Amino acid sequence: MGNAQVQPPETAFCNLNDRDQEGLLLVQLYLLPAWFLSVFILGLPLNLLSLWIFLYRLKRWTRSTILIFNLTLADTSWLLALPFLVKFHLNQLYWTSGLPLCTAVRLLYHNYFYSSIFFVTSISLDRYLAIVHPLRSPTILGRRHTFLLCVLVWLVTLALSIPVADMTLIQTCPSNNHTICTLYLLLDVTSESLPYSLFCSIIGFFFPLVSICYCCLCSVRELRRRPGLHHPHGKWQRLMRVMRAVLVLFALLYLPYHLVRNAAIIMRALYPDSPASWGPSDLAFSLEMCLCSLNTCINPLFSCFVGRQFRREFHDSVVVLIRRCPRSKLAALLKREGTTVQQRQGVTTVSPL
Repeated sequence: MGNAQVQPPETAFCNLNDRDQEGLLLVQLYLLPAWFLSVFILGLPLNLLSLWIFLYRLKRWTRSTILIFNLTLADTSWLLALPFLVKFHLNQLYWTSGLPLCTAVRLLYHNYFYSSIFFVTSISLDRYLAIVHPLRSPTILGRRHTFLLCVLVWLVTLALSIPVADMTLIQTCPSNNHTICTLYLLLDVTSESLPYSLFCSIIGFFFPLVSICYCCLCSVRELRRRPGLHHPHGKWQRLMRVMRAVLVLFALLYLPYHLVRNAAIIMRALYPDSPASWGPSDLAFSLEMCLCSLNTCINPLFSCFVGRQFRREFHDSVVVLIRRCPRSKLAALLKREGTTVQQRQGVTTVSPL
């Protein structure tokens, strides 16, 4: 507890009866833990099933397979840290697990967030090469190069997240010795947090966004030069749908997160002696944390959208799991339909390991 410090901006988290911060405390004490728990219950089985399919069902790994597998690893690593955050918020923002675990949870969240961005960007790059440079694509980014790219992404995001460990503190409330696992953006001194947040926004979000926009525009231009490829069920149309999905993902999840995070720190820098003025931006950031956590549930569906082989195995595995629920009416319906299809086509369903 030698690193414990009293941070004035955390006064709202110390005084849980403060009516001026009622909305923020409502989100922190009730909405966040319920939301995180729901994401954990839904997201962990989806990602574990995805990992099982990658490791035991897919025979041939392409560039997309390697990238999606690493994206799933990033999601799963953060989901395993969620129970600690759920406990923290359910325990009235009282952290009892010590500074090392507090630092690990905050660092893991930051590392997961940017590794997810970089892997989604890499997937868009892979789609761009498949459209614009179909013949040179295997040479430019083969499976060996893709593996090295994934290693580079993990190393870069880890290096990008190291300052979070230095800025993570265990704060002690002066009135009741209540300890809080703080976020770096809630520090009262913004001389470190503001430059760091802006740097991460530029390197970890703005550059990937520009890269994705460039890949999407070049792909659209290339497709317009090939009018014979505009078949509604063609390969090129599927590739373009992937590019659009990536842009939507950035617009709905990543862009608001960075805007609100930087706004929360800037408000502290502009009004250092007015905690009441920080409330709206802190509340918006707390709500944005809920929204961004959905990413761990969306990515498995995004993986199905990207890879046809993965989508087929994922669908068959889910059908098998539903059939194993004896009291499920849906299971009986799927089983009856599956038997009809097998009799008609003479094929067998995928059974789990």
